[in-house]
Amino acid sequence: MEVIKNLTVSNKLGIHARAAARIVELVKKHRSTLILAKDGKEADGSNILSILTLACPKGTEIKARAAGEDCEELIVKLFELFDSKFGEVS
Repeated sequence: MEVIKNLTVSNKLGIHARAAARIVELVKKHRSTLILAKDGKEADGSNILSILTLACPKGTEIKARAAGEDCEELIVKLFELFDSKFGEVS
């Protein structure tokens, strides 16, 4: 099974090292894989450096593609993470 959804980076600092680490932490709790894409470039959602290469400041639109047995749950949790602005205060 595969789920593809679009996400908008809404936290002030964009996807920086701490935010990327939170994504990796989330992916590692699931059996599914996650690929993030921006402007035709893809990043492995389980690799911090790969995510950082996408260079996603606030307002960036990215595509998340999860594949595997618990991909729907992974996408829901990913949306929650983005909606919470990665736990950042402002």
